[in-house]
Amino acid sequence: MDRTNSLVKDWMTKQPATVHPETSAVEAYERMRDRNIHRMPVVDAADQLVGIVTRSDIEGAVSFRHTEGGWHEGRFALAGTIVSEVMTRDPLTVTPATSMRETAGLLLSHHLSGLPVVEDGKLVGIITETDVFRLVVKLCEE
Repeated sequence: MDRTNSLVKDWMTKQPATVHPETSAVEAYERMRDRNIHRMPVVDAADQLVGIVTRSDIEGAVSFRHTEGGWHEGRFALAGTIVSEVMTRDPLTVTPATSMRETAGLLLSHHLSGLPVVEDGKLVGIITETDVFRLVVKLCEE
């Protein structure tokens, strides 16, 4: 492995789970929970990135206990809330050709855990801190 030229395209998740701005916050949260993911890019009908939503964004919109019973209360409190109301608009992004070094620096300096990957205005993937850790493990094995 070339230690100096690791690129996002080699480590990102291609075709990540996405959500639309008008999707209910409850549906978005449950999709993330069911897939064991913590964030989803928000795209419009043309797959243009318009935001990103995290479990924390949705959890922060209402107060609920993090138990199954608490989630039922949270679902009720979130009724009528859509993703566009809780998402981060115009998130920081990288391209497939961005170096992993630069990407790790962005995640660290902006206190983020993931970044959408965009090429020619379209969402093509997502890169997360877990992907950075996978790279570190690979480098340590060499």
